[in-house]
Amino acid sequence: MPSRLKRINIEDIFMYVVGGLIVALVIIGSISTLTAGKYDARQWFDLIVFGVALGGIYALIALGYTLVYGILRMINFAHSEVFMSGPFTAYFLADELGRSGFLDANPVLGLVLIFIVAMVISTIVAVLLERIAYRPLRFAPRLVPLITAIGASFFLQYFFKGLYGPNIKVYPEIKALTGYWQLGEFRVQYIQILVIVAAALMMAGLNLFIQNSRTGKAMRAVAEDKATAALMGIDVDQIIVITFMLGGALAGAAGVLYALMFKQVNFIMGFIPGIKAFTAAVLGGIGNVPGAMVGGLFLGITESLGPSLFLDGLGIPAPYQLKDAIAFTLLVLVLIFRPSGILGERLAEKKA
Repeated sequence: MPSRLKRINIEDIFMYVVGGLIVALVIIGSISTLTAGKYDARQWFDLIVFGVALGGIYALIALGYTLVYGILRMINFAHSEVFMSGPFTAYFLADELGRSGFLDANPVLGLVLIFIVAMVISTIVAVLLERIAYRPLRFAPRLVPLITAIGASFFLQYFFKGLYGPNIKVYPEIKALTGYWQLGEFRVQYIQILVIVAAALMMAGLNLFIQNSRTGKAMRAVAEDKATAALMGIDVDQIIVITFMLGGALAGAAGVLYALMFKQVNFIMGFIPGIKAFTAAVLGGIGNVPGAMVGGLFLGITESLGPSLFLDGLGIPAPYQLKDAIAFTLLVLVLIFRPSGILGERLAEKKA
């Protein structure tokens, strides 16, 4: 205990004071909102369901960050453009299917085709990134691939801007997804059900793949020690490519879900969701697959509830304009009080 106290300096004290003030403001604002009774149960339910759907999208994107970090110990900041490339390209198929009436006549088949195109394009972009931008720098100092990732991100943004134009593209509305499911006094939109179910299935499928398949076990071995895995006969380059493929496919699927929820795509659509997904990965414990899932859901729900729950209670005008700040406030709190993330420490103990 005395040795631990000796390690605490003025900066640590300042950080803890800032974190404590933020937590106190959140508690005060939440109590104020709840005692005022400004929102009814149906409104809270709508916010929670929206948060779960949004969190599912964040989790799918965050998995790409955490998979790559787990294998290569680098942050792939170009992953936000991998997320953008799929739905932006699939828009043209969606628009044609919508104009022809095929989407309304065959919504399931139409959505499957859109998902396939988006996931294939995002996967191709992710693999090209690994092969062209990252593989030659695998043994370079860690700052070099980080800078390269930022440069690749800008390149992809303006490449797709030149390819498809700078204007916002509007995804067609699918009649089968415009209604809602009534649960007594509560209701859930069909599009939200699709997003939640699809995200849950993909996350569960990825977890089963990593835990039970031969390739998944090889991925875990490479994440532990690339040199030893290579000596055991594992093709490290192939495993890294598969990791980028998985992250790209999940990002492409998340991009379509995002486009179906918010209806719009453009060449910079990946920037804000990408930053938030990275925050979710850090929240859960970067490099930890279950942690990325938990972090994404936690961030989505907090971002949905936060403006109404504690910002409104603090008397902040137009609290929803500050919803993006919630993600970064959460990141600050986690870095202060639990730098390893929500599940990071438990993973470290298990490995030890």
